[in-house]
Amino acid sequence: MGLQYKKGIVELCALALLNRRDCYGYDISDILSRYVELSEGAVYPILRKMKSDGLVTTYLSEESGGPPRKYYAMTKRGRQVYQASRAEWLTFVKNVGEILKEDES
Repeated sequence: MGLQYKKGIVELCALALLNRRDCYGYDISDILSRYVELSEGAVYPILRKMKSDGLVTTYLSEESGGPPRKYYAMTKRGRQVYQASRAEWLTFVKNVGEILKEDES
């Protein structure tokens, strides 16, 4: 799958994970890499962009007993963007699926 496809969907998938719970960067990267082939570290520039766009905030937590980890949390704006992007993506996938089905006949 092309890099441009992945960039857009990785942001949406990261927002989906953050919609469920706050996560640290490695956790997001690890979960996404189970489903989408990503290079190591590919998620971090996307998380930085999401932060600069006001979709997520960060905070440090020392809960793990080790050094503090930077956690990402979705903002109100991030939730709004996620909901709109999710709806748009699901419609897009449905429509492309219809086109591809027609190709099978």
